[in-house]
Amino acid sequence: MRCLNLLGTTFSIENEFNLPVDKTCIFVANHQGMYDIPPIIWHFRKHHPKFVSKKELGHGIPSISFNLRHGGSVLIDRKNRRESLIKMSQFADYLKETKRSAVIFPEGTRSRTGAPKEFRKNGLMMLFKKLPDAVVVPITINNSWKLFKHGNFPIELGVSVKLKTHKPIEVGNQDPEALAAEIERIIIADII
Repeated sequence: MRCLNLLGTTFSIENEFNLPVDKTCIFVANHQGMYDIPPIIWHFRKHHPKFVSKKELGHGIPSISFNLRHGGSVLIDRKNRRESLIKMSQFADYLKETKRSAVIFPEGTRSRTGAPKEFRKNGLMMLFKKLPDAVVVPITINNSWKLFKHGNFPIELGVSVKLKTHKPIEVGNQDPEALAAEIERIIIADII
């Protein structure tokens, strides 16, 4: 993030909520690029965020792949729905036991233009069912797609990446499908 500051990139996080540290938070965000991740890790570090990632990221990226494999995150095969749901169930058990938090990008892949993609809700609903004591924290991410609108090079100059945290929602005994749809509506409503 600091290296991007040299190119005029700024990161801002709007969060007026006091999020609990004694229970699991499920951070749900739209996904515009790889620079969505470092601000979430840094700003919410006291919640120990663990990521739901595609299995391909588990190899080939120095330190990041190692951390995804051994740091408590879950790597899923997006082509194998059954195995993915089993891993999400195990991930939820881990979160419940450790009081760590989850970060999930339900679009499944990055938006190359900033336009939102339809959320894939099965993983979210699994977390909601297994973690009724958790708090869901919707986050809208804007402008990070602009950093790579020309591909990996050149990186766009002077991009203002903005993250907005919305009001946390207790999972409780809400209908998981209805809750997932509400979270999607909240996040998408603030994409500019």
